[in-house]
Amino acid sequence: MIIPVDENNISDAARIHSISWKESHRAFCTPGFIETHTPERQLNYMHEKMKEGTRFFMLIDKEPVGIVSVTDSLIEDLYVLPQKQKKGYGTKLLMFAVSQCTSTPSLWILENNTGAERLYCRMGFMKTGKTHSVTNGFTEIEFALK
Repeated sequence: MIIPVDENNISDAARIHSISWKESHRAFCTPGFIETHTPERQLNYMHEKMKEGTRFFMLIDKEPVGIVSVTDSLIEDLYVLPQKQKKGYGTKLLMFAVSQCTSTPSLWILENNTGAERLYCRMGFMKTGKTHSVTNGFTEIEFALK
């Protein structure tokens, strides 16, 4: 079941965001930077994005296992708890997020995130050719649903 994130469940969503973000970025971010991504920080991040119109959703399978956000047609913050990955939850969240988009769905991933790239390409997303630099010399690549 996928439900909207609201004040009643945002703490669960922030916990998922924190745990999953740390795990997905551990290989290329410094330990100090990783540890700054606490559930409290991610809660503030999510509150700010929600004030700006972003909608967060949480997938629950007996317990909360993943989140995703949608702003117009931009999909972001797709995170599944590490112990729940490779069970189809990311695919379910992505398909749901696509259904919430107002026009052609798009998303950005770090150039070295090969796992995410495999998922998005399998689901019909293609590189648009747009890139931009982010912190520490990393580049993000845009994908859009074909």
